[in-house]
Amino acid sequence: MSLNNTPSGERIHIGFFGRRNAGKSSLVNAVTGQELSVVSDVKGTTTDPVYKAMELLPLGAVEIIDTPGYDDEGMLGELRVKKTRQILAKTDIAVLVVDISAEMGDCENELIGLFKEREIPYIIVYNKADLGGREINSPNEITVSAKDKRNIHQLKEKIGKLAEKAGNDRRIIGDLLNAGDVVVLVTPIDESAPKGRMILPQVQTLRDILDSEAIAVFSKPEQLSDTLEKLSAPPRIVVTDSQVFGTVSKIVPESIPLTSFSILMARYKGFFETAVKGAAAIDSLDDGAKILISEGCTHHRQCGDIGSVKLPNMLKKYTGKNFEIILTSGRDFPEDLTEYSLVIHCGGCMLNEKEIAYRRRLAEMQGVPFTNYGTALAKFSGILSRSIEPFDIS
Repeated sequence: MSLNNTPSGERIHIGFFGRRNAGKSSLVNAVTGQELSVVSDVKGTTTDPVYKAMELLPLGAVEIIDTPGYDDEGMLGELRVKKTRQILAKTDIAVLVVDISAEMGDCENELIGLFKEREIPYIIVYNKADLGGREINSPNEITVSAKDKRNIHQLKEKIGKLAEKAGNDRRIIGDLLNAGDVVVLVTPIDESAPKGRMILPQVQTLRDILDSEAIAVFSKPEQLSDTLEKLSAPPRIVVTDSQVFGTVSKIVPESIPLTSFSILMARYKGFFETAVKGAAAIDSLDDGAKILISEGCTHHRQCGDIGSVKLPNMLKKYTGKNFEIILTSGRDFPEDLTEYSLVIHCGGCMLNEKEIAYRRRLAEMQGVPFTNYGTALAKFSGILSRSIEPFDIS
């Protein structure tokens, strides 16, 4: 895919890490071929993570992230280091930049430990090779010079090889289809629908259907009965927006498989089984429990917003209990989840698989049930078992 056609959550995220003045920003500029990051001899010039979406051959669309020095000091320095650690949650490939004239120290060793702990493939890059040489002892090491562009092409090739291993070969729906199958996609157009376009999970599902040589038919909920009647044969599967699960389930015969875009995204992002188990915890929530509802993207919340309005209302109606609801969006996600009884996350279409996996692991390690919007809504509608039937989660 080209850059403009590749959603942020589908791009390979490449993070550049290291201590201050190791030349991270200069190296990012050399790799991207752009003056992306401010370069200075002053320590701590990079104070916030710098993002750049670009085409990087031979990888295609990637997200390059330049991070503050991991050895930063003082009160502000601690905040910058915290931001750098947060970047690790979404990093698919880590580039550890080391000044070739300096020895590896606690800073580098701690970063390597974090890469290993989070199973992030990494390359150690000894920068400033124009000032001297260094013996290379491992295939994941390389000497470069950001100043005179030495070995930059070779570094890109090393990153490319790691990216091939880090790729996600899961399908959204294509592995369930044969050529010629018909899939009905139910998409309500209401006040919460973006004007003039489809939401990302709908577009991604459509593309996967077409890549499978199958046939996609779109319908609004109020058109669904007529749509099914006009088909010469039952569709292979019906996929609905989670918010109209209850309505759609009454229209679609039990003989036709039914699921939602959100459940497909949970499966695609690798936390489907976790989401199903997390939804089961809804039945045992205590009155007054604190629940985190988290979205991966940021948008203007409208009067009928699913995260801040519809989910809390349906949760209260289903359980008959009152809860303390905490909302987060975008990159904000608490590391300490112990105060929560449940996390309900969005489908994660704007987050890459690495960050979704990190958030899921945080919840699991702290014993907090973790589910997503679509799975919870299927639970509230009383059709969770039916919506997961098309998938084998035994």
